[in-house]
Amino acid sequence: MTALIALIRKDLILYLKDKRALMLHLLMPVVLAAFFGSLFGGTPSERTSKIDIGVVALDQSGIGKKIVDGLKADSTLRVTELSEADAQAKVRTGKLPVAVVIPAGFGDRAGDALFSGKDKPELPLFYDPSQSTVLAMVKGLLTQQVMQATSSAVMGRQGSASTDRYLADLPAADKRSTDEAQLGDFLSSLKKFQDQRAATAAAAQPAASGADDTPAGGMSVPYTTKDAALSSGPKYNGYAHSFAGMGVQFILFMGIDMGIGILLAQRMGIWNRLLAAPVSMTTVLAGRAISGALIAMGLMCAMFLCAMLIFKVEISSPAGFLVVAASFSMMTAAFGLLIAAFGKTPEAARGIATFATLIMVMLGGAWVPSFIFPEWVQQVTLLVPTRWAVDGFDAVTWRGLGLAGVWPAAAVQLGFAAIFGALAVWRFRR
Repeated sequence: MTALIALIRKDLILYLKDKRALMLHLLMPVVLAAFFGSLFGGTPSERTSKIDIGVVALDQSGIGKKIVDGLKADSTLRVTELSEADAQAKVRTGKLPVAVVIPAGFGDRAGDALFSGKDKPELPLFYDPSQSTVLAMVKGLLTQQVMQATSSAVMGRQGSASTDRYLADLPAADKRSTDEAQLGDFLSSLKKFQDQRAATAAAAQPAASGADDTPAGGMSVPYTTKDAALSSGPKYNGYAHSFAGMGVQFILFMGIDMGIGILLAQRMGIWNRLLAAPVSMTTVLAGRAISGALIAMGLMCAMFLCAMLIFKVEISSPAGFLVVAASFSMMTAAFGLLIAAFGKTPEAARGIATFATLIMVMLGGAWVPSFIFPEWVQQVTLLVPTRWAVDGFDAVTWRGLGLAGVWPAAAVQLGFAAIFGALAVWRFRR
């Protein structure tokens, strides 16, 4: 034990004396975690940014104006009215993700095509090829506004002319098919409704003959949503996941440095002098593993302390956090020994280990949440220790699952630590 403690103490002193490396190991993950956290929602108090779109309003009819007003009133959009040339230029240069053109006569043609389905007017949309997701969102919001404005006009008094045209286009009553007969009955009822509304409005406001007679209603989404974010712990904080992911990534890089350090010690003859002392190889390896695990544990705690103080991340279960951090630290230390055991030279080992670490971090959901992956990839990532590490840290922060919810993640990481450690000892003894 005396030799083991001395080896651990030596590694810790050497690491803490390198102030520059220590600051980089703390600063880089914090900066990247802050960036990724802001992308994935940030704190609950931060408002989601609006989508910038351009609108080319060539249709100055009542329907066209209502469509533009509806888009401007949407809380998720920031609308800028532009000319068609300016809209194309801004989209082409990446200054706008999407621009919508409402051509002249669009409202009248859309009203005529609402029931007939013939001669539907086109609604040009210019979009940045890198913003296809935004395009889909804007299409959905645009559909809502167009349907509401068009149906409102058709159902109102000014839609009476369109209804007359619909009825005139139908065959004679005795020559209509079943579908045409049903459409004729509907249009006749709609005509009566429009005439009754016109008479009521004329009696109520005889002097307002020039007023806009389009009712405020029309076809709209027949429901409203009530959002309720559910988790067992505090409100979702995007910084909690990003600190977990970046912490896992950079601590694994620290494990690579630990393994490379052993290879450098072998090259310089320090390893042979250690083994010439009255200590066993198992003691030397255990010293390196324990010191590496302690350093990893300290770094992870320091990162999350920054997350708590600066970005308001809450740890719902301190005991669960320590369990996940300890199991991940042991897995990292064993990973470093594995690199040293199978790496022939520091240069070759660094390249291979860095590539393997980046693959593990990517599949583990450290860069982007794992639910974005295809379903089969999500199943494959369960074979990667980093997936369990990130999920474990998520569980004890914003998910609030407590100590009972992190045992599977901790057990899997300890299993990987045992496998990595056993392979490393076997290789070193050979």
